Amino acid sequence: MQPSTCRKRTRGEETPSIGTGDVNVGSTSTMDAPISRRCCGAQARLGPVEGRKNDHGWMRKVHGTPLRFVRSRKRATGGNDHGRVGRGLENEPWTELVEGKVLDGPDLSVQVDGLQLPNPFVIASGPPGTNYKVMKKAFDEGWGAVIAKTVSLEADKVHNVTPRYARMKTSDNKILGWENIELISDRPLQDMLDEFKRLKEEYPNRVLIASIMEEYNQNAWEELIGRCEETGVDGFEINFSCPHGMPERKMGMAMGQDCELLHEVCGWITNASSIPVWAKMTPNVTDITFPAREALKQGCHGVSAINTIASVMGINLDTLRPEPTVEGYSTPGGYSSTAVKPIALAKVMSIAQMIRSEFDGEKSLSGIGGINTGGDAAEFILCGANTVQVCTGVMVHGYPMVKTLAAGLQNFMAKHEFTNIEDFRGASLPYFTTHTELVRLQHEAIAAKKAKRIGVDSDAGWSGDGFVQESESMVSNR
Repeated sequence: MQPSTCRKRTRGEETPSIGTGDVNVGSTSTMDAPISRRCCGAQARLGPVEGRKNDHGWMRKVHGTPLRFVRSRKRATGGNDHGRVGRGLENEPWTELVEGKVLDGPDLSVQVDGLQLPNPFVIASGPPGTNYKVMKKAFDEGWGAVIAKTVSLEADKVHNVTPRYARMKTSDNKILGWENIELISDRPLQDMLDEFKRLKEEYPNRVLIASIMEEYNQNAWEELIGRCEETGVDGFEINFSCPHGMPERKMGMAMGQDCELLHEVCGWITNASSIPVWAKMTPNVTDITFPAREALKQGCHGVSAINTIASVMGINLDTLRPEPTVEGYSTPGGYSSTAVKPIALAKVMSIAQMIRSEFDGEKSLSGIGGINTGGDAAEFILCGANTVQVCTGVMVHGYPMVKTLAAGLQNFMAKHEFTNIEDFRGASLPYFTTHTELVRLQHEAIAAKKAKRIGVDSDAGWSGDGFVQESESMVSNR
C-alpha cells in the first residue's frame, strides 16, 4: 500500500474526518498467531468507527444484535453486520464475560491498591476513553477497568488536529506500528466530570480511573484532584509521559523526564489525593527506574509503563513531507502498537525488579505496550505487572477484543495449571540477569558437561593419577 498523498488543501476543501499515513515494511507480524482452544461465549457485533474532529465525536456504531456463540471455531456472523469483530483476531479464542468476570476456568480477578477488578485488562488513557459513550461501551464489553482520556483544568488551551495518526504496516497489510500526535482531552472539564459521575452511578462496582495532567502549579493540581474526587472516581493516573504537545507548559513528558520536578509534583498529588495514585512513566529516558523510583518514594501507589515512544513515522517519498501530515507539516509524535512490545517488556521488567528490591514488592505496576492477545498480556504479568492496559489495540480491534484477551490468558493459565494471576505474576523475573552473569553460567555449564564425560577423547587425554578410573569408565560390561 502506498503512503497517502500529502499535500496542502485549498481554501474551502473539507478536512478529512480521520486520516492516516500508511508505511509498509517487509517483515510479517506475529500478532495474529492462532491459539487452538476456543471458548464458548457471546460477542457483540460492531460496525465501523466513524471519524471525528474532537473528543465529543467518538461513538461506536452498532449494527444488528448480539449473537450467541456456541463452541464453534467460526466467528458468529449474520444479520446486517457490516463490520468485523476483532479485526485481525478472528482466529483467537474468546470467552463470555459477565460484568467483566469469566464464568469458569482460571480466575482472572485482581486486587490492586485496594481496587477490585474482575480481570486485569484496562482501557488505557486515550481515544478509547474520551466520553461517556465509549467508556460505557468498554464496561459493557467487560473491561476490568477504564482509564479516561487525560483531563486538565483548561481544556480551551487544547487544540487537536486532523489527521493525527500514521501507521506502519507489514507486507501482508497488518498493523505493526501506530504513531499519534493527539493531545489530551479537548472537552470542557465539567463535561468530563459529569460523565465520570454518571458512569459511577450506573456502574458502581466497576473501576473508573481519572487520568490527569497539569502545569507546574500546586494549586492547579490540588483543584483538579478535588474536583475529580467529587465525582466518585476510584483512582488517579498521573500523565507524566505524553511525548508531544505543550512541553512549553512543562506538561506530560517534559515533567516526567525531570526527576526533581516529578518528585515535587508527586508530593503535591499524593498529599491532596485520598484515592490510589498511579504515575504513568515515559520510556523516553535513559533509565526508567529513576523517575519511577521518585514517584513511588513520594507516595504514589503504583506506576504505569510505558507511554508512547517519541517518533517520526516516516517521510512520504512522493511529496517529501513527514507523516502524519497536517497542511503539509508534521511534528514528532508517540509510537505504539505491536512493534513497541519488546521495549515495553524491558521497561516493565526493570521497574518490577526495582519494586521488588526497594519497596518489598508493595507497589503496583500496570504494563502497557503492544498488547493484542492474551499471550501478550501473560508476558507482561510474568514480568511483574499487576494489570495490563490497551489503547491502540482497541482502536485496531474494537472493544470486544477483551473477550479474546481473557480467553487467551485463561488458555495460558490452564496450560501451566495456574489458578489465579498471582500464581505466575513476576515468575520470569528471577531469570533476568547481567551479561557478565550469563558468561559465568555458560562457562559453569560447559565445565559440568565435561566433568560428566565418559572415558577420554584421545590418547592425549589419559592422565597418570586417574588412569585406573579412566580405564574403568570405558568398560561396557561392568
